[in-house]
Amino acid sequence: MLNDMENERRNNNKNEDSRMRGFRPSLRGMMLVVAVIWIVVAALYGLLKPISNGCIMTYMYPTYIPISTTEGVSSAKYGLYLYHEGWKKIDFTEHLKKLNGIPVRSLAAECDRAYQGGPLERTFYRETYLAYKEGGNAEIADIQLPNQYANRLDWFAVDLEGEHSAMDGRILEEHTEYVVYAIHRILDQYKESHDARESDGAATTGSLPRSVILIGHSMGGFVARAATIHPRLRRSAVETILTLSSPHQSPPLALQPSLGDYYKSINQEWRKGYEVQTTRTGRYVSGPKLSNVVVVSVSGGFNDYQVRSKLESLDGIVPPTHGFMISSTSMKNVWLSMEHQTILWCNQLVVQVSHTLLSLVDSRTGQPFPDTQKRLAIFTKMLHSGIPQSFNWKMQPQSPWSAQVFAKDVKDTAVSQVHTLSDCPSSFHWNDDILERDLYIQTTTVTTLAMDGRRRWLDIQKLGSNGKSHFIFVTNLAPCSGVRIHLWPQKGKSSSDLPAGKRVLEVTSKMVQIPAGPAPRQVEPGSQTEQAPPSAVLHLGPEEMHGFRFLTISVAPRPAISGRPPPATSMAVGQFFNPDEGEIDFTPVSMLLSIHSHKDIFLKEDHPLAFNLSFAISLGLLPVTFSLKTAGCGIKDSGLLDEAGDNGNTIFLSFLLNHPELCKLRCFPPVALAWDPTSGLHVFPNLYSETLVVDSSPALRTSTGAEKTTVFLLLDPHCAYKASIAVSVTSAASRFWLLYFSQIAGFCVAVVFFALMRQAHARPIPSILKAVESNLRMPFPFLPFVAVPILLSLFFSFLVSQPFPPFSSFTIVLIICYLLANGIVILLILVSQLVFYMAAYLHVFIKTRWQLWEGNFGFLFLHWFMNLSSRFFSLKVVRILRANPLFVPISAAIVLSLFVHPALGLFILLLSHALCCHSSLCNSLTASLRSHARKKESDYKTEGNYLSQQLKPKPGSPSKENGSSYIQTQEDIFHLRHGLLVLHILATLMFVPSLVSWLQRIGMHQSFPRFLDSFLCICLILHGIFSWESLLNSEVPLPRIMGKEVRLNLIYLIAGIYSYLSGMELAPYKVLYAMGAIGIISFALSILQAWTGATRFGRRRHWHIH
Repeated sequence: MLNDMENERRNNNKNEDSRMRGFRPSLRGMMLVVAVIWIVVAALYGLLKPISNGCIMTYMYPTYIPISTTEGVSSAKYGLYLYHEGWKKIDFTEHLKKLNGIPVRSLAAECDRAYQGGPLERTFYRETYLAYKEGGNAEIADIQLPNQYANRLDWFAVDLEGEHSAMDGRILEEHTEYVVYAIHRILDQYKESHDARESDGAATTGSLPRSVILIGHSMGGFVARAATIHPRLRRSAVETILTLSSPHQSPPLALQPSLGDYYKSINQEWRKGYEVQTTRTGRYVSGPKLSNVVVVSVSGGFNDYQVRSKLESLDGIVPPTHGFMISSTSMKNVWLSMEHQTILWCNQLVVQVSHTLLSLVDSRTGQPFPDTQKRLAIFTKMLHSGIPQSFNWKMQPQSPWSAQVFAKDVKDTAVSQVHTLSDCPSSFHWNDDILERDLYIQTTTVTTLAMDGRRRWLDIQKLGSNGKSHFIFVTNLAPCSGVRIHLWPQKGKSSSDLPAGKRVLEVTSKMVQIPAGPAPRQVEPGSQTEQAPPSAVLHLGPEEMHGFRFLTISVAPRPAISGRPPPATSMAVGQFFNPDEGEIDFTPVSMLLSIHSHKDIFLKEDHPLAFNLSFAISLGLLPVTFSLKTAGCGIKDSGLLDEAGDNGNTIFLSFLLNHPELCKLRCFPPVALAWDPTSGLHVFPNLYSETLVVDSSPALRTSTGAEKTTVFLLLDPHCAYKASIAVSVTSAASRFWLLYFSQIAGFCVAVVFFALMRQAHARPIPSILKAVESNLRMPFPFLPFVAVPILLSLFFSFLVSQPFPPFSSFTIVLIICYLLANGIVILLILVSQLVFYMAAYLHVFIKTRWQLWEGNFGFLFLHWFMNLSSRFFSLKVVRILRANPLFVPISAAIVLSLFVHPALGLFILLLSHALCCHSSLCNSLTASLRSHARKKESDYKTEGNYLSQQLKPKPGSPSKENGSSYIQTQEDIFHLRHGLLVLHILATLMFVPSLVSWLQRIGMHQSFPRFLDSFLCICLILHGIFSWESLLNSEVPLPRIMGKEVRLNLIYLIAGIYSYLSGMELAPYKVLYAMGAIGIISFALSILQAWTGATRFGRRRHWHIH
């Protein structure tokens, strides 16, 4: 007797210990949870802090003229309007009669009511001179852009009720349908206006427009592409598409299956649209359907948190012959990174885009150019800058413009009308006697601080010796009008003084424009002005100066030239330098160490003007804070501090570091140019303290090539600098979440699948928390869970001949994402488990108090109410429902998923899981308390213990409640349903964005959910209802493969690997396919169980430790 009681006591203690171990996370798990919380807080801080983008606000005075809608349009809730600039009241009908411009259809973002931009009518625009081949097409140089526009743009806007099309595939399809109708309605309106003018006897000139230019912001850009391939769209109705911050590769939140499937189908149709149409036998049918369509995608750069540049790329969708992507940071006359909404009203970009669209119009026909290549060339010339796409200039091959195309000298150019590749335009000319006496420079560095009208001679052979074979020149003077640069074979006054066959080569036009910082200011009135920031840069390599002896820099005099006022301050610095001296490499180790302590670099005076900073880890992943302080600017060399000695020099150096404005009077502001292969050029003017970041997406499955970032730094060689570099933790955390959120979302589901696999395999069944932590053990099973999907991904890349990503960075980032996913899942488990335990303890406490109080007179009314309730539960319908408790939740969930919204059906499933978990946990705690009361009664042998009497099992209660097997069974049920609850919480969260967009449309036109979403949700419901019984039942027959029985743990393993691969592809919505497949398998096993008559849960054998 005593031995039995002792064994029971030990079993109870073991149950309590196991229950608490299942609740308490391990040290490994707590470290992951703390890391997740810390990274999330740092990321939110980096994302929420204010951003200074430098944009100028665009103001408008809009009047929207409604366009009548024909009857029978399905989407009557949307509206089509003609934009008119001005606040005066106008006659809408008369205004529509005068409609004869170029139709431009603007598609707003998913949360905007109307397009925030207007036309520029008859705008005068002076086009800046562009370098040859800066757009990558030799035909660009032959395109002549107009200085004045004879046509105007008619802007049409669509009111889409601010619906969030980025979250729901059904809304996106409805928007596409309406856009197709709106395009046809716009073209018909032009015909109606033309006919109305003819009937009124008014003069009609020009032809009717054949196509509409589409401009889309955010999801509007994708809608524009979807409408272009719509089967009901008229042929050639859309030939030009310009998108602003639009995701093309995949949705920003790729969580809904129907949304991801719609994206995939549209992109597939676009790929086919640029292919020759043939039959299955290979017989020619027609040319490419989209051969006349040009697409240009403009991204907002690294400040656009909602849509990353990787998603805005057109790679694999539109061939380079018909479109390209450009970042606003590298767009000419813009040079700014901007937020998602800012790109609509940023005046620098609005003006440049408006001029680009007006340049597409043929002045002879009044319509856009029909030639696809000509339209693409105009886009390239108007948007691309002339800055090279690489800053490793010492390794660049000879440029096309370095061919020795001879031009006349400075005086002869004034009267010459012949232009070559290296000539300045004829509109820029100097007078005959504009230059005064020449200056001969004897040092490798030449400086000009005034428009003195002199020509400076530099001996290439002498100054370019000792490895200093490269020449770089920066200035704030305008090329051709303010400064000109020539190469001379020998010294002479003009080309006429040179022997035959030896001519002067002008290289001024090779100078490329860079964005200048703010205008210089005076420290105080009447004092010296700060040095101006550089606005142009020129680089000449040894192969380009080969065959020439001298280089001349000619500066215009101070008076205005060609009617333009001179700059407030003049600056020009040139230098012969050795590129090897300017190479600074930052290894991965040094970048990671800079997180703890910044790295300092000291640059003495007479340093190279140009530096190449090479960062081994992309700045798109680890942005760095780069700060510069002037440590000297030639003042101490004046002899004023000679008598003070070393102590005086140290004091003066400290004074300069604390008062950098003194050296700003002598040295031009630093400039950094960073190049990223995804988003292009990033320019950082006035670089004294700035976070250097590029909008790169490294370490992805589709990444190829080296992922390091090169920063080209321009520093005044007359100044000494102290540079400090440190990784910005907040910026790195925010960039990591933005880039790899889709991966982490897919990995979270994979983590839960791997945990369910362990629950299906281990006996006794461990808690979901213990299962997750067990999968983190090193080296097994952690390494196989990480390595197998990576190897499978590389194998699939090999099969489809896709280039492999950089293995080291790819693997490291995947491991970090997988660890963060484990931390997120553990945090979710802890929160839900805490809620369940608090609710269960509160429930048991109230139930215990109820038993103590049920004899009180105050509870007679409650007894009467309970008796009344028992009569209700005795009804036949209620008894049938109680006998089949799953009928109501399954029916309600399926109806809601089919006819309302899938997320509502999943909420019913979560409620069912929560109730089952609560019930099993309460039963376990109640049985444990009763066992504990019996133990105390047997230990102390006390009679009249009221609590133990109240907790004694009532007559007729099952005897299994008195043993530990019942407690173990209830805990098993809790662990299984808790694991399924966590899995289905993640699935429900994936449908929450779609639910938000559905709630927004309540009261308006509603439509049924997409069948794909409803079907997958029904499969999830079947999985949640039937899967746990299959896990508990050990006698369900399963199929055999190669003589081995296939159990659910293997199915969960395959689903986990598939979810892992889906996260690597940035398509987390595909994990719902794995959940749906398991739901079908679980339902089939339940049917098979009922068909074969296998034992049910109540008669299964138990597994517990005695």
